[in-house]
Amino acid sequence: MTGAEKILLFSYGTLQLESVQLSSFGRRLAGRRDAIPGFKKTVVEVTDTDVLAKSGERFHPIVVPTDDRNETVDGMVFEITAEELAAADRYEVSDYKRVAVVLCSGLKAWVYIKA
Repeated sequence: MTGAEKILLFSYGTLQLESVQLSSFGRRLAGRRDAIPGFKKTVVEVTDTDVLAKSGERFHPIVVPTDDRNETVDGMVFEITAEELAAADRYEVSDYKRVAVVLCSGLKAWVYIKA
């Protein structure tokens, strides 16, 4: 990626799957391990047929904030383009909303949390 502002996206769930990345972004994303502090992971049932076809999974992880900054959710942080961020927005169902967070590494990234 060149020129444009660097966009970081943190994923703890299906955006890490090769099938989802290829169908949503047209490429396999390279990422590095990181974590999001102050959140815990639960699950949501997805009924959107397009998302089900891409992920192959009916139950997707979803994170919710906690009052404990020591509680963390592990995942991967990816550098993506603005077009790929828009594609990620289209992939995520209405149970999710995108917010900016500071990861355990200190990097600022977008992440999808419970809406």
